[in-house]
Amino acid sequence: MRILIAGASGFIGTELTRQLQADGHTVTTLVRSAPRHSNEYLWMPSELTVDPRAIDGADAVINLAGVSTGRIPWTTKYKRQILYSRVNGTQTIAEAIARSATPPAVFLNGSAVGYYGDQPGAVLTETSQKGEGFLSDVVEAWEHAARLTPAPTRVVVFRTGLVVGKGGAFTPLIPLTMAGLAASFGSGEQNWPWISLYDEAAAIRHLLVSSLDGVVNLAGPTPATSREITDGLADAMHRWHKFTVPEFAVNALGDAGNDLLLSSENVSPQRLLDDGFQFRHETAEAALRELVQSL
Repeated sequence: MRILIAGASGFIGTELTRQLQADGHTVTTLVRSAPRHSNEYLWMPSELTVDPRAIDGADAVINLAGVSTGRIPWTTKYKRQILYSRVNGTQTIAEAIARSATPPAVFLNGSAVGYYGDQPGAVLTETSQKGEGFLSDVVEAWEHAARLTPAPTRVVVFRTGLVVGKGGAFTPLIPLTMAGLAASFGSGEQNWPWISLYDEAAAIRHLLVSSLDGVVNLAGPTPATSREITDGLADAMHRWHKFTVPEFAVNALGDAGNDLLLSSENVSPQRLLDDGFQFRHETAEAALRELVQSL
């Protein structure tokens, strides 16, 4: 297949590109500066514009673009960037697909488990109700933009959890743990929906050829608490895990602290499992152990 990716140079995009090329697919990319290679196409999501040749030549489009939610604090200005970098990018692609004489067969659009908000005690499937909070509202708007894509293009929005790999949320966690400063956040009992970087990319590859549409949760099949993940990383690195960041200190980070660190979301990848996807890493412990071995 000829697959167009927005956000190909990012944490997930880099691994996804590697796996797709290993499968023999041709990957083209959307870039915000003047294209330097024949597989690059210019887009300006802030202006809702994209080179139409990028869409016309693609069998599938995957959108991973959006500024990092891991940059803290979330100022009012940065919150606007979090929202509009996702909504505008998705809308740009959806509208380009609508204009295309040869639209792609499938459009896979990134999303986040933050949609569910803080729902302790509940098992969250794709049909679970929306939660509350800034990130939940962002995801709702983001997914709405993806749904503007007209038939016959199949549309999937994949809600991703905490990705275990050398990047993303683990960029600060790895050196802090290495220095013996691993810590739990709040009670540590909140569920953190996680998925290994390999399985994140593999699941997206699976969705390319699946018949699934609509919302699909991308999270590991075995739930894990916040403490199990931070302690598991420390254990794999043979470091102390003695500290706790109290809830009031996390709350001082505002929406970022609540949405990213304190929310409890036991997310089930039920549709993915029912569709036959097999995880390489079925537990957070296995994913963390492989991460540390790769350092």
